[in-house]
Amino acid sequence: MSRRNTIATALALAALVAGSAFAVAVAELKLNVHLDDDALRISAPRLSFLNTSALDRLKSGSTVAFVGQLTVSSVPNAVVPSARSVARFALSYDIWEEKFSVTRFGDRPEARRTVSHLSAQATERWCLDSMTIASAQLPPEKPFYVQFDLRLEDPRDPLGIVGDPGINITRLVELFSRPAKGAQPRWLLNSGPHKLAELRKASHS
Repeated sequence: MSRRNTIATALALAALVAGSAFAVAVAELKLNVHLDDDALRISAPRLSFLNTSALDRLKSGSTVAFVGQLTVSSVPNAVVPSARSVARFALSYDIWEEKFSVTRFGDRPEARRTVSHLSAQATERWCLDSMTIASAQLPPEKPFYVQFDLRLEDPRDPLGIVGDPGINITRLVELFSRPAKGAQPRWLLNSGPHKLAELRKASHS
Protein backbone atom coordinates (compact mmCIF):
# COMPACT_ATOMS: atom_id res chain seq x y z
CA MET A 1 0.00 0.00 0.00
CA SER A 2 1.35 3.42 -0.96
CA ARG A 3 1.96 6.16 1.58
CA ARG A 4 -0.89 8.19 0.06
CA ASN A 5 -3.34 5.31 0.41
CA THR A 6 -2.15 4.65 3.96
CA ILE A 7 -2.80 8.28 4.97
CA ALA A 8 -6.20 8.26 3.26
CA THR A 9 -7.17 5.06 5.07
CA ALA A 10 -6.03 6.45 8.42
CA LEU A 11 -8.05 9.64 7.90
CA ALA A 12 -11.14 7.67 6.92
CA LEU A 13 -10.84 5.48 10.02
CA ALA A 14 -10.37 8.54 12.23
CA ALA A 15 -13.48 10.13 10.76
CA LEU A 16 -15.43 6.91 11.28
CA VAL A 17 -14.35 6.65 14.91
CA ALA A 18 -15.17 10.30 15.55
CA GLY A 19 -18.59 9.90 13.93
CA SER A 20 -19.28 6.73 15.90
CA ALA A 21 -18.25 8.41 19.15
CA PHE A 22 -20.60 11.32 18.46
CA ALA A 23 -23.45 8.92 17.61
CA VAL A 24 -22.89 7.00 20.85
CA ALA A 25 -22.73 10.24 22.84
CA VAL A 26 -26.03 11.42 21.36
CA ALA A 27 -27.62 8.00 21.86
CA GLU A 28 -26.68 8.10 25.54
CA LEU A 29 -28.49 11.38 26.11
CA LYS A 30 -31.70 10.86 28.03
CA LEU A 31 -34.81 12.94 27.42
CA ASN A 32 -36.92 13.29 30.56
CA VAL A 33 -40.63 14.06 30.24
CA HIS A 34 -42.99 15.36 32.92
CA LEU A 35 -46.24 17.30 33.39
CA ASP A 36 -46.20 20.71 35.03
CA ASP A 37 -49.17 23.11 35.18
CA ASP A 38 -51.08 21.21 32.48
CA ALA A 39 -48.12 21.30 30.11
CA LEU A 40 -45.70 18.66 28.91
CA ARG A 41 -42.14 19.73 29.70
CA ILE A 42 -38.76 18.19 29.00
CA SER A 43 -35.28 18.11 30.45
CA ALA A 44 -32.01 16.53 29.37
CA PRO A 45 -29.41 16.86 32.15
CA ARG A 46 -26.53 15.56 30.02
CA LEU A 47 -27.27 17.67 26.95
CA SER A 48 -24.71 20.46 26.52
CA PHE A 49 -25.23 22.16 23.18
CA LEU A 50 -23.04 25.15 24.07
CA ASN A 51 -19.90 22.97 24.06
CA THR A 52 -19.53 23.47 20.31
CA SER A 53 -18.09 26.02 17.91
CA ALA A 54 -21.11 28.16 18.84
CA LEU A 55 -19.41 29.00 22.12
CA ASP A 56 -16.38 30.42 20.32
CA ARG A 57 -18.64 32.51 18.10
CA LEU A 58 -20.53 33.84 21.11
CA LYS A 59 -17.35 34.79 22.96
CA SER A 60 -16.11 36.63 19.88
CA GLY A 61 -19.17 38.89 20.03
CA SER A 62 -21.48 37.19 17.53
CA THR A 63 -25.12 36.32 18.14
CA VAL A 64 -25.82 32.63 17.70
CA ALA A 65 -29.23 31.05 17.19
CA PHE A 66 -30.59 27.57 17.80
CA VAL A 67 -33.91 26.25 16.53
CA GLY A 68 -35.85 23.64 18.47
CA GLN A 69 -38.84 21.42 17.81
CA LEU A 70 -40.74 19.32 20.35
CA THR A 71 -43.20 16.78 18.95
CA VAL A 72 -45.65 14.19 20.22
CA SER A 73 -46.72 11.26 18.05
CA SER A 74 -48.41 7.88 18.32
CA VAL A 75 -45.40 6.09 16.81
CA PRO A 76 -41.65 6.73 17.13
CA ASN A 77 -40.11 9.16 14.62
CA ALA A 78 -43.44 10.02 13.00
CA VAL A 79 -43.24 12.22 9.89
CA VAL A 80 -46.46 14.02 10.84
CA PRO A 81 -46.74 14.45 14.64
CA SER A 82 -50.02 14.87 16.48
CA ALA A 83 -48.72 17.89 18.41
CA ARG A 84 -45.81 20.22 17.91
CA SER A 85 -43.98 23.14 19.54
CA VAL A 86 -41.27 25.11 17.72
CA ALA A 87 -39.04 27.97 18.81
CA ARG A 88 -35.94 29.93 17.90
CA PHE A 89 -33.39 30.92 20.55
CA ALA A 90 -31.04 33.86 19.89
CA LEU A 91 -28.06 33.84 22.26
CA SER A 92 -25.48 36.49 23.09
CA TYR A 93 -22.59 36.63 25.54
CA ASP A 94 -21.36 39.39 27.85
CA ILE A 95 -17.58 39.06 27.94
CA TRP A 96 -17.30 41.30 31.03
CA GLU A 97 -19.84 39.46 33.19
CA GLU A 98 -19.19 36.10 31.49
CA LYS A 99 -22.92 35.51 31.32
CA PHE A 100 -25.38 34.64 28.57
CA SER A 101 -28.59 36.30 27.38
CA VAL A 102 -31.20 34.45 25.36
CA THR A 103 -34.35 35.56 23.54
CA ARG A 104 -36.99 33.01 22.65
CA PHE A 105 -39.14 33.61 19.57
CA GLY A 106 -42.37 31.62 19.37
CA ASP A 107 -45.40 31.43 17.12
CA ARG A 108 -46.93 34.66 18.48
CA PRO A 109 -45.45 38.09 19.30
CA GLU A 110 -46.50 37.68 22.95
CA ALA A 111 -44.54 34.41 23.11
CA ARG A 112 -41.27 36.31 22.84
CA ARG A 113 -39.27 36.19 26.08
CA THR A 114 -35.80 37.36 27.08
CA VAL A 115 -33.64 36.40 30.06
CA SER A 116 -30.10 37.44 30.92
CA HIS A 117 -27.24 36.94 33.36
CA LEU A 118 -27.34 33.17 32.91
CA SER A 119 -24.56 30.61 33.12
CA ALA A 120 -24.09 28.20 30.22
CA GLN A 121 -25.93 25.41 32.04
CA ALA A 122 -28.76 27.72 33.09
CA THR A 123 -29.11 28.89 29.48
CA GLU A 124 -29.41 25.32 28.23
CA ARG A 125 -31.96 24.42 30.93
CA TRP A 126 -34.02 27.55 30.22
CA CYS A 127 -34.21 26.78 26.50
CA LEU A 128 -35.43 23.23 27.08
CA ASP A 129 -37.85 24.24 29.83
CA SER A 130 -39.50 26.77 27.53
CA MET A 131 -40.39 24.04 25.02
CA THR A 132 -43.85 22.91 26.09
CA ILE A 133 -46.96 21.21 24.72
CA ALA A 134 -50.34 21.64 26.39
CA SER A 135 -51.58 18.45 28.05
CA ALA A 136 -54.90 18.92 26.22
CA GLN A 137 -53.01 18.07 22.99
CA LEU A 138 -51.77 14.74 24.35
CA PRO A 139 -53.61 11.47 23.61
CA PRO A 140 -55.91 10.92 26.61
CA GLU A 141 -55.62 7.12 26.68
CA LYS A 142 -53.23 5.85 24.01
CA PRO A 143 -49.45 5.72 24.51
CA PHE A 144 -47.36 8.40 22.78
CA TYR A 145 -43.75 9.21 21.97
CA VAL A 146 -41.88 12.47 22.51
CA GLN A 147 -39.06 13.76 20.32
CA PHE A 148 -36.86 16.83 20.72
CA ASP A 149 -34.89 18.11 17.73
CA LEU A 150 -32.38 20.93 18.30
CA ARG A 151 -30.15 22.43 15.61
CA LEU A 152 -27.62 25.21 15.38
CA GLU A 153 -29.10 27.68 12.93
CA ASP A 154 -27.13 28.22 9.75
CA PRO A 155 -26.97 32.00 9.19
CA ARG A 156 -26.82 31.29 5.45
CA ASP A 157 -30.12 29.41 5.47
CA PRO A 158 -32.30 30.93 2.73
CA LEU A 159 -35.64 30.11 4.38
CA GLY A 160 -35.88 33.44 6.20
CA ILE A 161 -37.17 32.17 9.54
CA VAL A 162 -37.05 35.53 11.26
CA GLY A 163 -39.51 38.19 10.22
CA ASP A 164 -41.80 40.86 11.59
CA PRO A 165 -43.06 40.51 14.27
CA GLY A 166 -41.38 37.20 15.11
CA ILE A 167 -40.59 33.89 13.46
CA ASN A 168 -42.32 32.28 10.51
CA ILE A 169 -43.66 29.02 11.93
CA THR A 170 -44.37 27.53 8.52
CA ARG A 171 -40.77 28.04 7.41
CA LEU A 172 -39.42 26.76 10.71
CA VAL A 173 -41.48 23.57 10.40
CA GLU A 174 -40.21 23.24 6.84
CA LEU A 175 -36.65 23.45 8.13
CA PHE A 176 -37.23 20.50 10.45
CA SER A 177 -38.67 18.47 7.58
CA ARG A 178 -35.22 18.50 5.99
CA PRO A 179 -32.16 16.57 7.20
CA ALA A 180 -29.52 18.64 8.93
CA LYS A 181 -26.62 19.77 6.78
CA GLY A 182 -23.38 17.80 7.03
CA ALA A 183 -21.56 20.22 9.33
CA GLN A 184 -24.63 21.52 11.15
CA PRO A 185 -24.65 20.44 14.84
CA ARG A 186 -27.88 18.62 15.68
CA TRP A 187 -29.21 16.83 18.74
CA LEU A 188 -32.14 14.43 18.34
CA LEU A 189 -33.54 12.94 21.55
CA ASN A 190 -36.45 10.52 21.93
CA SER A 191 -38.52 9.29 24.83
CA GLY A 192 -41.45 6.92 25.19
CA PRO A 193 -43.86 5.36 25.16
CA HIS A 194 -45.68 7.44 27.77
CA LYS A 195 -49.26 7.57 28.98
CA LEU A 196 -51.00 10.72 30.12
CA ALA A 197 -52.45 9.06 33.23
CA GLU A 198 -49.00 7.90 34.33
CA LEU A 199 -47.47 11.33 33.82
CA ARG A 200 -50.29 12.91 35.84
CA LYS A 201 -49.80 10.40 38.62
CA ALA A 202 -46.06 11.08 38.70
CA SER A 203 -46.61 14.83 38.80
CA HIS A 204 -48.70 14.51 41.97
CA SER A 205 -46.45 12.03 43.74
